[in-house]
Amino acid sequence: MPRLEVCVSTQQLLLFNTGNDTPVCYSISTAEKGVGQHQGSGQTPLGKHYIRAKIGGECPLNAVFVGRRFTGEIYTPQLAKQYPHRDWILSRILWLCGCEVGINRLGNVDTMRRYIYIHGTPDTEPMGEPHSHGCIRMRNQDLVELFNAIPVGTPVLIKR
Repeated sequence: MPRLEVCVSTQQLLLFNTGNDTPVCYSISTAEKGVGQHQGSGQTPLGKHYIRAKIGGECPLNAVFVGRRFTGEIYTPQLAKQYPHRDWILSRILWLCGCEVGINRLGNVDTMRRYIYIHGTPDTEPMGEPHSHGCIRMRNQDLVELFNAIPVGTPVLIKR
């Protein structure tokens, strides 16, 4: 089974796939406010997680999601001007669930209840630097590639 490692310090996501010794490396963007576990912190949670759900596999590239639902919109710079304060969630969603009770599961530290995803973002957003609201942002093409390469249940380790 494949596994993912998210390294906050290097702003990289690594895909390890059994049968291939060399991981695939993607540039990402984690939370601007750093790492943290608590509801409402705007921080990226640490620890052991897994992919609980894959959303948007049938949607086009740059599909816009609100509340995990495709709005029917396709992201464009013109749409961005219409909604300047939206936190753009594009193309696909990999919804994370924590595995460690009291650290990233249950109570006010529950990653899934915090709606922490790996998701696409506009190409104008920087990668390799922390700028998200807690989620792990990726380039849309990279996300689609990753989405197609892993099943639900894939382990994800988020580390400093």
